[in-house]
Amino acid sequence: MKLVLVIILFGTFLTFLHSPAVYNEYQSDYGTRPSFVDRWIWERPVADARYVSYVDVDWDQIRETIARLPDSNIHQIIGLLNFNDTEIDQWKQLLPPSAKHAVLHLDYVDKSVTWESLYPEWIDEEEESEVPICPSLPEPEVSKTPRLDLIAVKLPCNRSGEWSRDVARLHLQLAAARLAASAKGYHPVHVLILTDCFPIPNLFICKDLVIHEGNAWLYKPNLSVLREKLGLPVGSCELAVPLKAKERAYSGKSHREAYATILHSAHVYVCGAIAAAQSIRMVGSTRDLVILVDETISEYHRGGLEAAGWKIRTIQRIRNPKAERDAYNEWNYSKFRLWQLTDYDKIIFIDADLLILRNIDFLFGMPEITATGNNATLFNSGVMVIEPSNCTFQLLMDHINEIESYNGGDQGYLNEVFTWWHRIPKHMNFLKHFWIGDEEEIKEMKTRLFGADPPILYVLHYLGLKPWLCFRDYDCNWNVDILQEFASDVAHKQWWKVHDAMPENLQKFCLLRSKQKAALEWDRRQAEKGNYTDGHWRINITDHRLKTCFEDFCFWESMLWHWGETNWTDNATVTPTTPTVTTASLSSL
Repeated sequence: MKLVLVIILFGTFLTFLHSPAVYNEYQSDYGTRPSFVDRWIWERPVADARYVSYVDVDWDQIRETIARLPDSNIHQIIGLLNFNDTEIDQWKQLLPPSAKHAVLHLDYVDKSVTWESLYPEWIDEEEESEVPICPSLPEPEVSKTPRLDLIAVKLPCNRSGEWSRDVARLHLQLAAARLAASAKGYHPVHVLILTDCFPIPNLFICKDLVIHEGNAWLYKPNLSVLREKLGLPVGSCELAVPLKAKERAYSGKSHREAYATILHSAHVYVCGAIAAAQSIRMVGSTRDLVILVDETISEYHRGGLEAAGWKIRTIQRIRNPKAERDAYNEWNYSKFRLWQLTDYDKIIFIDADLLILRNIDFLFGMPEITATGNNATLFNSGVMVIEPSNCTFQLLMDHINEIESYNGGDQGYLNEVFTWWHRIPKHMNFLKHFWIGDEEEIKEMKTRLFGADPPILYVLHYLGLKPWLCFRDYDCNWNVDILQEFASDVAHKQWWKVHDAMPENLQKFCLLRSKQKAALEWDRRQAEKGNYTDGHWRINITDHRLKTCFEDFCFWESMLWHWGETNWTDNATVTPTTPTVTTASLSSL
């Protein structure tokens, strides 16, 4: 029994010996250092397993990394965060005699703070019943810390779990960032991160990366930018942009900022992209409009997009390696190309199936990634602020075979990379969707928002069947049972207002293909057969597009005879002449 007790005590001793140091001890070569036993008994807290890092530190690599720093920045004081005593002794050995080091103190975050509490699925944005407040994360004691030239931090990386949603890992990175940002004036500070998993890419950004070798990442952060980021809520538990704030004039480098979207299918989304451009100009924004297209988009459709104001960038598609052939998500990783738009500092990405109802140029003042919440701890990538960088693009590509997307698409992938994001009100990406659990009061509220004049919503995002693929008479989502949750005649009418404000030559890109007319009639007949109580299937179609044909084959009624079979007319279309409408005519609206 005594032998067992001795073994347990010895094991406990070793645990303390090798656990991360989280207390504050400013040490120098001429300072008096307390004995290890004294510190162990009186100063050492019990190690928290969440903070323990098993990174195998390559000290030769660290020595070389520090040696490669600019000669103008000779590091006199190095702050050490989350290193154990053995590693601290290693630091002392590799530092020059004149250097000093400070073992930095950081209290552990309370165990009740989870990733879900930092990134809740829902918060009371309207503050009707409560004011959302984020959990607090202990901050480093900056006032007791000497001026630091280099901050070194060692991070945990549990690859068997959700390492990118690790509260302790986030806490340590934010603490290191705060220590760097606390530097007075323009005193240069470097941050050295030791980790087997990549650091938060939108906190420690690629353009600030000096050296990356093995598991060592050395940054020289832009302290002004870093301070702005640290002034935002720690997670999506609070709004980064107030819902009721007055629209702010943002005075940035407008020529270095742009709205951007990406086009995968001409016959489905060209009209939507043209309408989106129209809506941006109608609310007064003059920022560049950039659209990414691949070789499948014809010259005819490119002409329409250019006439609408889009600057066209032709890209090579990126295949999702985990998608099946010809699946809907086979090429949606092409969205990563947005990060290659490096002639811009900021991009507001928008899906091509939405309308901008109020100017959102002020979002250019927000950092990457700024977006609305989706479900669980995730953001919706339909509207998001990004900062183009070839380095970030390469990061996305480097892990393309490794990272699992929760939905098999680009939104899921981006959520695994950018787990630290900033919430904006859902009014800035309001989904046209009535949830199954919505009470009548909620449905009425949403309907009022859809049709408000002047608008209350900033962005209206059209889910389900798109307005331009329906007849203008009513929302065709009504005729499909599983799509009725996306049906709103009021929102439908809102989209058609924007359509009607477009020049006629641009409206031609919204004509219906014969096959789509047949599909709409098929759905209407199914609704009639099911006697859907909403009764939209009874409405007579007056949309002139029903009788307008631009294809070689116009007898769409005959398609219904063998509906569901492979249709030889699917690609039997003619290519009309490119419209001659100029961009200026659109911008003047």
